[in-house]
Amino acid sequence: MRNVLRKVGNSRGVLIPAAFLAECGVGTEIEMRQEGRGLVIEPVKTVRLGWFDGYQAENETDAWEEEMALTPVESEDWQW
Repeated sequence: MRNVLRKVGNSRGVLIPAAFLAECGVGTEIEMRQEGRGLVIEPVKTVRLGWFDGYQAENETDAWEEEMALTPVESEDWQW
């Protein structure tokens, strides 16, 4: 796709069609870098997005406590 750079203050800007941005997964923030003589624009990657969705600590803690419960032999006092 060929486009034109437009003057924006002391900088230059380019209009990117909304459909093009949507297809690339670009939201409101971008990562921009230079590769050789080219310009790469990518969507911002949210690190660890969704890691804790649906996490319920109480359920896991209960399961862990049941798994690690002492047996009757382990709970008796030791005799030396």
